[in-house]
This record gives sequence, C-alpha cells and structure tokens, in this order.
Amino acid sequence: MTKTSQFVPKKILLNAFDMNCVGHINHGLWTHPRDESHRFNELSYWTDLAQTLEQGLFDGLFIADITGVYDVYQNNIDLTLKESIQLPSHDPSTLVSAMAAVTQNLGFGITVNLSYESPYQFSRRFASMDHLTNGRIGWNIVTGYLDSAQRLIGEKGLKDHDLRYEQAEEFLQLCYKFWEGSWENDAVLKDKQNRIFTDPAKVHQVNHQGQFYQSQGVFQVSPSIQRTPVLFQAGASPRGMAFATRHAEGMFIGGDQPEKIKKQVDQIRQQAINQGRNPEDIKIFVGITVVTAETDELAQQKLDEYQAYASPEAGLAHFSSSVGIDLSRFADDEPIPYQQTNSIASVNNKFKEQRISKNDLKAQHVLGGRYPLIVGSGATVAEKLIQLIDETGIDGFNLTRTVAPESHHDFIRLVIPELQQRGRYKTEYEPGSLRHKLFNQGDQLADSHPAQQFRCPSSASTSNSNLKQKQSA
Repeated sequence: MTKTSQFVPKKILLNAFDMNCVGHINHGLWTHPRDESHRFNELSYWTDLAQTLEQGLFDGLFIADITGVYDVYQNNIDLTLKESIQLPSHDPSTLVSAMAAVTQNLGFGITVNLSYESPYQFSRRFASMDHLTNGRIGWNIVTGYLDSAQRLIGEKGLKDHDLRYEQAEEFLQLCYKFWEGSWENDAVLKDKQNRIFTDPAKVHQVNHQGQFYQSQGVFQVSPSIQRTPVLFQAGASPRGMAFATRHAEGMFIGGDQPEKIKKQVDQIRQQAINQGRNPEDIKIFVGITVVTAETDELAQQKLDEYQAYASPEAGLAHFSSSVGIDLSRFADDEPIPYQQTNSIASVNNKFKEQRISKNDLKAQHVLGGRYPLIVGSGATVAEKLIQLIDETGIDGFNLTRTVAPESHHDFIRLVIPELQQRGRYKTEYEPGSLRHKLFNQGDQLADSHPAQQFRCPSSASTSNSNLKQKQSA
C-alpha cells in the first residue's frame, strides 16, 4: 500500500453495470409494474440512462455481453426465454454513439468476446468509438464460456480454458500493434496549403505472423485520444489472473466477505508488481446490488416488494451456464459436487472449496442475482460502501440495476449525497479522457504497461528501417 492510500481516503469509483437486454443480473424483476427494462430496444431508454448516470457523476456505464444462450439448465432454453435471462440481447457497441452525444463525461465500458472477433475489425471499431466519444471508451476483455456460442459460429465445442487465454494474449498483442504502433502521434498534419493531410513517413505497416492471427498492412484509423481503450478484465483463475494483471487497468472481482475480497485484492496487487507494473495501475471493482430508501425500514419494505417479483430459479439457470453444470438435476438440499468444465473456472471452483446446495444458491439469489446485496437508507448504504472500500482495498463498485430506472434514481438521490458529505465521492468530473479521469496520469497507457513495446519508433529510425527494407528488396 502506498503512503497516499494510507493517509488520504479513497474517492469511490462507480460504474453502473448493465446489459443490452431485459434480464441482466437480478432476474425476474422485469415483471415489476414500474420496471422499464422491456424498453431496452429503444434508444431513448439508453440516452435517458446515460444522462441520469452523468447527473450522478458515475464514472462509467459498464455494459456486459455474451455470445450464445444459457441452455445448460434443464438442457434447454425454455426458462431462459420465459424469464428473458439475457435473451434477447443486442450488441452493446451500437448504443455508444447515441449515449455519448447526450453526455460529456460518462465513460463506456463495452464487453466484447475476442474469441469471435477479427483483431483488425475489432481494433478499428473501438478506435473509431474512442474518436467519437472524445476518449471515453473502455473494453472489457472476455474469452467466452458458453458451448452454445461455439455452436453458433460453427464449431463443435468450447476451447480449453487456458488455450482461450493463449489466444487472448496474441489478440491483445495485435491490437496493440494497430492502436500503438501504426501511426505516430504527429502523423496527421491537416496541412491544406501543402496538400498533406498525413505525413507518409509517420505511418507504419503492421506485420504479424502468429499462431492464431496473421496481419499485414497499415491501420486505417489515426490515433484516438486514448489510442488503446481503457482495458478491463475479470480473470480469477490462475491463468486468468496472470492475464488480467498483465494487461488490465480495471479488474472486476466477486465476493461477499470482506476478508475474502481483501485476499483477492492483495493477490492482484502483488501479481501486478511481479508483472513489472505499479500495483495502483489497476483499479479493482466489486459488483453489488443496492436497495435504498429514505429509512432503513422503508428500504427493507422495498426489498420485500422486489422479492415478490424476483426469480431465484432464473438466477440458478444463469448460474448453471456460468459453471457448465445443470443444477436442475440436484435436490434442493443436496450438495453439488465439483465437476471439471471449461466454463468460468473461478466460479466452478466454489463447489470444490465449499458445501453448496441449490437452497444455498437460492438464498443468495433472493433478487435473482448472486451479487452482494446492500439494503438500507442512503446513510446506511454509504457507510457500508465506505467500510468495504477501507477494509478491502478495492477502488469502487459495479452497481447492478434492480427495477429500472428507479434503482439508479434512488441511488443517486439518496446514496451519492451521503458519500459526498463524507468526502468519499467526487462533486464534479475531472476533465480529460476516461483513463485520465480514473488515474489522473494522462490519456494514454502507462509506460510500464506491456503495450509499450509495440509503440511507434521515432521517425528517424522508421526512415532507416524503411530504407533498409527497400535495399534488401
């Protein structure tokens, strides 16, 4: 821990956690009379949300995504369709330009599964979005965990867990070459008098011949403000943790017990040091659900009301696909045995470490989701969030929705002012890109980040290199 973090209380970072669908984390609440998540396919639903979050000074809107469907529970998608468990779901990147147009500071963290993407087309899309948002784009890097996704793209089954991370390493390297290595910072001149929009000497060809990808040519997008989007990841298995602490600037972790969360945080910070990075160059977020009202009693009443509409069984169906095990096969009080799967290893390992039954899981899924649930007045919630930050060393939270949009309105109206009064939440945005807002160290990746090795050479060295290539040809 740094001296600064010992003496200056952390300002809490906050993302709204959502998905371009009806049922995201807290399942069944789409049936609540006041819930509007069925409007997810309307652009005004998202532009209104973006403006609401910016009024609450949220750092970002983090949009999850999956490729495939949840078909493990009962070996079909009947419940998935009935309860709209992330089905239907739409492409999250299509929302960004509209939301950016009605906001000035809100960041956008977009989940994209690299296993089903072309590195070039993906890099081009995200660099374009970073231009259009004025540097407010982040990428949540995922490798996939659903067999249904593999079948959709014409493959037989999910690749081995660790092999997916090997592919991810190369995908990232090629993206870095596009974002960091093809164009120099001052390549674009916009010189009308001399008819030079871009200096040819400062644009370089990418040559990549790897195990999974090959590419040759010039990146089509000039440098955006951040060049590389802010990188998020949630790897928690040994292989995933190694990948995340090497590349990520933001990490998402689970956990409901402070001591377990702190253990994860300490491991992440130490692994970052082992990777040659500053441990504070990774911001760590925990997913939470909050139900708040004017008093603790009213908050509990609101929770009771929400529970009448929630679907714990839909939560089980979601969980089944996360671990690759059909939980419907087990009795409610039967311990669920550990089974080796290629799904989310860190979640699946809980069956190895603990005695867990369906009843246990249903108790965790009282609102249809498995994130820690915090209930109380604005003051009570604020104190609990501050305590969790101070006890664990995390940097912030991913706040899920319950009843949309009222749960975000409640949080902004009741919790944010309490955090601000305690000096633990900003009262205005810092200027600059999403990366600068999060780290206050400029718009582009730190020099200690592994992307540094793929950055452009100087113009002089490039000219010499090009000359040598021409001579050898």
